[in-house]
Amino acid sequence: MFRFLLRKLFYGLLVLAGVVALVFFLFQGFGDPARLVLGQTGDSATINNVRRDLALDQPKWKQFVLYVNDVSPVSVYPAEQVQRLQLKGFAIGGKTKFMIKLPYLRRSYQSKREVSDVLLEALPGTIILAFAAMLFATILGVLLGVLAAVKQGTWMDTGSVFASVLGISAPSFFMGILLAYIFGFVLNRYTGLHMTGSLFDVDAFAGSQLKLQNLVLPALTLGIRPLAIITQLTRSAMLDVLDQDYIRTAYAKGLGRRAIIFRHALRNALNPVVTAITGWFAELLAGAFFVEYIFGWKGIGKVTVDALEKLDFPVVMGSVLVTAAFFIVVNLLADVLYGVIDPRVRVR
Repeated sequence: MFRFLLRKLFYGLLVLAGVVALVFFLFQGFGDPARLVLGQTGDSATINNVRRDLALDQPKWKQFVLYVNDVSPVSVYPAEQVQRLQLKGFAIGGKTKFMIKLPYLRRSYQSKREVSDVLLEALPGTIILAFAAMLFATILGVLLGVLAAVKQGTWMDTGSVFASVLGISAPSFFMGILLAYIFGFVLNRYTGLHMTGSLFDVDAFAGSQLKLQNLVLPALTLGIRPLAIITQLTRSAMLDVLDQDYIRTAYAKGLGRRAIIFRHALRNALNPVVTAITGWFAELLAGAFFVEYIFGWKGIGKVTVDALEKLDFPVVMGSVLVTAAFFIVVNLLADVLYGVIDPRVRVR
């Protein structure tokens, strides 16, 4: 098990290294970072100083090496740069420091804040939204899938399959606009929901207030597609399992139908569902970008879209790296969960 986890972690680090290279070269050449930092008021001498400070006067290969050194947890820095950048970690050495540190994602061009602070401030909102959407999709999707399999050939089966096809086909940004308009505007008097809003609203007199109702519409929008996928997968897996000999044996022994379906059949049908759940949870963290923007939900997605509009590339690059890291961690957890859910699965 330990060797398996090390191997998967090594592959994940290779993927992350590829993402680092991709995001660096992808955002090279879009605007002048020195001009973006200073705005339109900087003179040529100040711009040259900023370019020197950001190492933009160096060849591209050296800029890439410096970027990898920044985002890597194991790095080498001049001693004065460690103090100037306020790097967090353990350092040894004299004029040149060898460091084990938290990845340094650099600073925002617009706010001058560290990108890690900007993303950490927005990350809880995205995680809460993705978790709520996945919880809604998992519970309802598994129940609908089991119902469709048990009632195969009836209107319940046909209706659930038809609804899941619609859910897969509908783009999230379209469903977001539709749900926001219907339930947040037209039916606002009855639903009490708003078209936009974050988890916490700041009031000048009452301070920060928790607004759970603002979570409903973005979570529903984000959960529609994984709900459709989970329903289809659960139905297909349940149909395969219900046709097995041990299920017929359980019926012959007189076990109740509910116990057979939920205790025996469903558990053995969950492996493909777990794959979908873990994969979609990681994807929701990335796919929440436009949903957060539509509903004004404060999370990494909205922060990233705002940064793209302002050409604030360090924030965008940091967001992509954080999202990729989540994909790797969630997929690693999925592999571990297989062995927990189904003892027949053995990791080597």
